[in-house]
Amino acid sequence: MPQLSRPARRAVLVVHVAVSVSWLGLTLGLLALSITGYTTASPDMAAVAYRAMKIFSDWLVLPVALISLVSGLVLALGTPWGLARHHWVHVKFWLTLVTVLLSVFSLRPGIDHLAAQAAAGAPATDVGLLVAPSVATATYVFITAVSVLKPWGPTKRGSRLRRRAQSA
Repeated sequence: MPQLSRPARRAVLVVHVAVSVSWLGLTLGLLALSITGYTTASPDMAAVAYRAMKIFSDWLVLPVALISLVSGLVLALGTPWGLARHHWVHVKFWLTLVTVLLSVFSLRPGIDHLAAQAAAGAPATDVGLLVAPSVATATYVFITAVSVLKPWGPTKRGSRLRRRAQSA
């Protein structure tokens, strides 16, 4: 893929950072709502918390997750960082891909189930929706730290490309 121009790279970077931070905030909101729904003694409060979680998951989780994944891929492939040249980029990509898939196939269906239970007046006893946003939040904080700190050196491929560029 050709390298992005400086204005294009900066625009994609702003989108990526904004959406990624939004995903972290969204997950914190889901965590607060799940704690509220799980710990409250009021069935009405639990129902409201789970309905709010459903709105977040139906309208925000998937678009935010996909935009984060796609903008990260564009940055990786359109800049010298590359997708497989540095361990930190590789780790970020795989963690993001896994969390997108878990959001689609685990988190959203779980929230839908809890919202249906709450609407029927049944108490929520599923601890999984306390764990899922907690793990997601920890993962996004870790991904953010990796983005800022850029730990770990280049991959074998990255080292080979760097040596080839220096010798040319």
